[in-house]
Amino acid sequence: MEHEPTYQATLATQADTDALAAKLAPLLEPGDVVLLSGDLGAGKTRFVQGVARALGISGEVSSPTFNILLTYDGGRLPLNHFDLYRLDAPEDLEDVGYWETLEGDGASFVEWGEKFPSEAPDDYVDVHIAVDPAGVRTLTARAVGGPRSARLLSDWLA
Repeated sequence: MEHEPTYQATLATQADTDALAAKLAPLLEPGDVVLLSGDLGAGKTRFVQGVARALGISGEVSSPTFNILLTYDGGRLPLNHFDLYRLDAPEDLEDVGYWETLEGDGASFVEWGEKFPSEAPDDYVDVHIAVDPAGVRTLTARAVGGPRSARLLSDWLA
């Protein structure tokens, strides 16, 4: 498999995060999956909130830490927001309809998706957000697996 490109963006403010998320939203198609990783407080949920607003989803978009999955309708396409932080084993994914949701008619964002690498889909965009001591965030994104994620990443950040 040939090496997929990696892109980086510096997010000095919340507005930077929102703008980068808004740039991704119009490119999303049903079945797209974005795995989000980073420390607690890195901005994973903030990024999903920016995508949701740009998709036209109104209302509060919050972290699904205790729900595991929240689905938002009312935008250009449904937005599925997973948080796998509280799950202990890959088998727990079946209880929350993980695969059915990823293969459904919405775009899915999975926080803490790196927890179960064997359960990652075949084609997804991997986004890692790191925060330096000054609070500046660096978003690193790469396509993993297939042509759809490569095209989505290229259109989003090239």
